[in-house]
Amino acid sequence: MGDTTGPSASKPSYPPGMVLGPDGKPCKPCTAFRNWTKSKSPTGSKTGGGQGSTAAMMAAFASGTGIKSVPEPDAPPAHCPPDVEQLGRATWTFLHTTAAYYPERPTPNQRANMLNLLHSLPTLYPCSHCASHLGENLKDHPPDVSGRVPLSRWLCERHNDVNERLGKERFDCAKTDERWKDGPSDGSCD
Repeated sequence: MGDTTGPSASKPSYPPGMVLGPDGKPCKPCTAFRNWTKSKSPTGSKTGGGQGSTAAMMAAFASGTGIKSVPEPDAPPAHCPPDVEQLGRATWTFLHTTAAYYPERPTPNQRANMLNLLHSLPTLYPCSHCASHLGENLKDHPPDVSGRVPLSRWLCERHNDVNERLGKERFDCAKTDERWKDGPSDGSCD
């Protein structure tokens, strides 16, 4: 007989895309909501396949209404904790906006505070995988807190590093002020 409590014991099955934290448990702030939840069947019960139960499918066919697939939402409802995507967007928004309003000629105290903020993220950020990547990026590319423009540029480049890793488009770093401070010249944000 085999040992069912050792390393060969079966591990829990997680949905595709589920990210595990350092404790080996599912990490909500590291996982997109669409990967965290299972889809619901037309009857409202949770299922693994998104098609619903056989009984629900048969009832739908018998009534002539057919099966309407219920799309999984891309984001959790407003009353739920943020997923990795919401947390990332909120963090980038905060950081870019903070950089956009950072002084042109910061005092030594302002520089130290900005460095403390940036260096605290790999320690405090709720998504351990994101925090780890950022920590490595900070080592390879130390922050430039010498002024508003260099900080905005540095931050945009770090954001683009993440965008590339995630297969997203790069942002044009020449447009940081337009995006995070002034708005477009057409006045649509005024």
